[in-house]
Amino acid sequence: MEEREPTESEQPRAGSQPRSPAKPTVDRRKVLFGMGFGAANLAMLRQLGASPADFVTTPGASAEVAGAVRASTTLPPTVITDPPSIAGEAPPADTHVYDRVISGGRVIDPESGFDAIADVGIDGKTITAISLQPLQSSNARIDATGLIVAPGFIDILSYNPNGYGEWFKIQDGVTTNLCMHGVDVPGQTFFRQVEELGGSPVHYGGASDNDKVRNATSSLGVYDEASSTDLDAIVGGARSDLEAGLIGIHMQPEYAPGATETEVLAHARLAQELGVPLCVHARYSDDFEPGTQAEAMNEVVRVADATGVRLHVEHINSTGGTGRMSDALATLEGGRSQGLDISACIYPYRFWATYLRSPRYDNWQEKYGITYDQLQVAGTPDRLTESTYQQAFADNRLTAAFTMSEDDIQTALATPWLMVGSDAILEPPHNNHPRSTGCFSKTIGRYVRELQVIDMRSGLAKLTILPAKLVENAAPAMRRKGRLQMGADADISVFDPATIIDKSTIAKPQRPSVGMQWVLVDGTIVLSPDGLDRSVRPGTPIRSAL
Repeated sequence: MEEREPTESEQPRAGSQPRSPAKPTVDRRKVLFGMGFGAANLAMLRQLGASPADFVTTPGASAEVAGAVRASTTLPPTVITDPPSIAGEAPPADTHVYDRVISGGRVIDPESGFDAIADVGIDGKTITAISLQPLQSSNARIDATGLIVAPGFIDILSYNPNGYGEWFKIQDGVTTNLCMHGVDVPGQTFFRQVEELGGSPVHYGGASDNDKVRNATSSLGVYDEASSTDLDAIVGGARSDLEAGLIGIHMQPEYAPGATETEVLAHARLAQELGVPLCVHARYSDDFEPGTQAEAMNEVVRVADATGVRLHVEHINSTGGTGRMSDALATLEGGRSQGLDISACIYPYRFWATYLRSPRYDNWQEKYGITYDQLQVAGTPDRLTESTYQQAFADNRLTAAFTMSEDDIQTALATPWLMVGSDAILEPPHNNHPRSTGCFSKTIGRYVRELQVIDMRSGLAKLTILPAKLVENAAPAMRRKGRLQMGADADISVFDPATIIDKSTIAKPQRPSVGMQWVLVDGTIVLSPDGLDRSVRPGTPIRSAL
């Protein structure tokens, strides 16, 4: 059977012998008020679009106008500003003939707030003009009438390109695949492997993986604490990865409980020294003592406070904020209000997935309050039973667990500084979470168009400029991505706002998203209404400034 949302009787519940009572849920409206969002409780966030002022608000625009624009994503924009440019770059002369023109679409640049029916002129790999008047092209024009023209989406939390999953990313609007959840090989090997694949249709980069470096530089197991000698070697390995071009450090103490806060701090100091972000899969994903999600969120704030590092909390909906999203966001907002550089991301699904023999699944019934019928092996149609679980466990299958709530997802998406990342890339066996193929189209199709949790420009900001800004200090190439501006790279996603949606499921994660009409990477058309052009691989490596 296809996956279904849990019924009321199937909602996660406390285990039969919990170690301590679960913490009561805090009303998210009260917490959002207390988080420094002014008078914006959830109802008002929905009414006004929850738009960060520096990305999407329009001076003088009324709440009624903002609501009307948000209410139908197919409406023409109500606000026109000067076409944006990077570093004040000016367009060519009026008589210029562009290599390619995308004409007549609703052009949205989430950074500047530009939102207008316009033409986009492209020369080579660069956007050289955005004009309210028609532009001339020497090549076939792309007619974007009725479509939205947006910066190419940036997947901040993907995995290594494999020659297969990247094409599904393209169909989901992704033009930059950043493996900030950690690459599974040394930095030099990572870039070489992509070259050996024959290149990539998307840009690619990633973070040093603490688990992999631990394995390569020591004999430590996942539960073993590092000695000072071990820690010097591990941090040295991370430094080597960054010097080889990786653009951040990833740590996941839930999967490697032996990585103490001392080890996290050591990596945070290295990241701060070298100007790269520290991306953390937080330490705990349940609310039973000892070790709770609240403690995990407090730990990341302590690390940011002690070191000044740019710290990113990975998939907070599945680790840190499960069933307590308002509390988790309040903790991070507290740090941000003190000037700490903290961000977070989610994937918009009510189920996470990982391998059954990983530490995350230790004592899973007690930790998450679920039973066998709330587990489903990715790539298969049926929920597990006690007997089928045994075989899945023996095979260490990647298995989805229904533990999260729709309320948590909407609360997170209504938070202006929170971004979206998939935490997956599809592999040929299809034992993958559907977020690998549908994460970005689902954000726009379900949460912008259908549920109107956020407006279009806010939604696009979470897929473009916010992830670009997270890594642009570490990777200068990202300063020209995530933006639809003159002088920016011509990474562009053109989609139908009325039809864009995910189609992938747990049973069939290989179903591509629909509604994405055109995708350009460095000015090269990789997706058109005729389908993917698998003969081109314009993706380039995203390397650190080191």
